[in-house]
Amino acid sequence: MDTANTRLSDGLNRCPKCGSTDIQLRVSTGMLVCLFCRHEWSEAQVEPMVSGDAPLTELSGTTIASGASDISPEVSGMMTLKCAGCGSEVVVNTAEAMSSRCHWCRHVLTINEQIPNGAVPDAVLPFSVTQAQAVEKIREFAGKRRMFAHASFRTGFSPENVVGVYLPYMVVDGNASADVHGFGEIETRRYTRKVGDNEETFYDADVYQVNRHVDYTVDDLTIESSAQRANMNALVNTNNIINTILPFDTKNAVQWNANYLIGFTSERRDQDVSQVQPVLEDQLLSIARSQVHNSVRQYNRGVRWEAEHLDVHGTRWVAMYLPVWLYSFYQEGKNSSMVHYIAVNGRTGETMGSVPVSHGRLLLAALAAGTVLEAIVIWILVMLS
Repeated sequence: MDTANTRLSDGLNRCPKCGSTDIQLRVSTGMLVCLFCRHEWSEAQVEPMVSGDAPLTELSGTTIASGASDISPEVSGMMTLKCAGCGSEVVVNTAEAMSSRCHWCRHVLTINEQIPNGAVPDAVLPFSVTQAQAVEKIREFAGKRRMFAHASFRTGFSPENVVGVYLPYMVVDGNASADVHGFGEIETRRYTRKVGDNEETFYDADVYQVNRHVDYTVDDLTIESSAQRANMNALVNTNNIINTILPFDTKNAVQWNANYLIGFTSERRDQDVSQVQPVLEDQLLSIARSQVHNSVRQYNRGVRWEAEHLDVHGTRWVAMYLPVWLYSFYQEGKNSSMVHYIAVNGRTGETMGSVPVSHGRLLLAALAAGTVLEAIVIWILVMLS
């Protein structure tokens, strides 16, 4: 499925009104603005292009948009563009930027060709939360946790250093069926018996074999396509907080235009469809279990699922950049270090993060409140840290 923006194939990303190449995103409106004539416009939404008119229930096979195609290790991140303004050659390192200014005629050249190195996706969802709004969100989030924050965080906290970053995702539509099998229990009687010097509670229950089948579709499921961000090692980072600011309004994503990235940073996709397929299947099974939840409420002792089977009838994959304001704090510990993140959804303002805590302050608060058990737990944490 070809999603290339053919209008930008020559590398010169011009204002449609005056022809200037000095263009960037106006975050307050979510539109591109020409810095010469102040004209504003937006690229076309990508959703009609990739979804068409057919319902998801008819989705079959595997459809991969051109920006989500497999990465070729032979393709270099260094791109040489021929300036259409003066004819000189300009080199752009796509690992660091998606645009560069011609040193002769001052035109801005952008990478819009979907080269197979993961740098150019099918679509981009522009920022609509400004930096000032993100700073305020982060300040408010950290302020509520300041009392128990580590001293190094309190002294080094500078929310103005927040960075706007476009993170790479695979946005997936799916058509699937699932079967789950297990055993459910319905309690029929509860009673106590004396066992030694103590009384213990027992129960009787009827046990039933439970089988469920569900047909369902998923629309715009987001999956990380950066191996670094998908690494949820809680011992060294707090990457998991990125998932807590979901969802994004991916239906409003627009066709790729590198000017949306000017003034922001981005992370390149480094995983192919085959590499994130297991993540998709795991999430589809989780959705299936959720779908059958209401049908097993009568089993008041719960249901133990022992076997699951998933059939994926069809999927559609679109590579997309999603906007996140990211504040990071590096905490150095005695035995290990940790990178803490506070993230703000660049569309909704949803904010979540991790703030390094002072175990000593928590211990004092627990002792002051008289919660002995909590104080013991925190003291153990202090000794282990």
